[in-house]
Amino acid sequence: MAVLFAGGSACFVVASLPGFVQLVGSAVVGVVYFVGSLQFTSAAAIQWGLTIRRFGLDWWAGAIQFAGTLLFNLNTYDAMQEGLDAASYDRLVWTPDVLGSICFLVASYLAYRESSGGFFRRPRRGRESVIATANLVGSIAFGVAAIAAYWTPTSGSVLDLAAANAFTALGGLCFLTGALLLLPRHRPSSGPVGAC
Repeated sequence: MAVLFAGGSACFVVASLPGFVQLVGSAVVGVVYFVGSLQFTSAAAIQWGLTIRRFGLDWWAGAIQFAGTLLFNLNTYDAMQEGLDAASYDRLVWTPDVLGSICFLVASYLAYRESSGGFFRRPRRGRESVIATANLVGSIAFGVAAIAAYWTPTSGSVLDLAAANAFTALGGLCFLTGALLLLPRHRPSSGPVGAC
């Protein structure tokens, strides 16, 4: 699960880096985003599956996050289409992006609340709280990126492409941090070095 979250996060970071689209072309960027979204969905399905027996806050967070990843699958798949006008772009790409970002924000808030005891409380010390905080900040960044990615028909372009890419990269880095912290820690053996 952690490896899939990390892979998806890395895809979103790389695809949004300045100059990447000039280096590889928009078609490859679209594929990288789509592959990243599929990894997020796979990881979210595993995470939600782990909470199936406990119908509580973590179950709801997992369910909402999974729904958000499915919306990102739609968003990134439809974004690979060429020749979309502003209305089609906003309906097929931007709307699932915004809805997916809202889902991520709600799920991250629920996870943060679970780990800290409340939104305005200082997070507890520990890996779980750091992961929840990183994911909440990442979700806020994805939300800002989604708003910045709105296609304005009057100008014929995205509202603020630089902000959309910058906040996508920031969100991806936050999610990557959380994913890497999910990886199991290596525990040193209690025996002498080289012992079997």
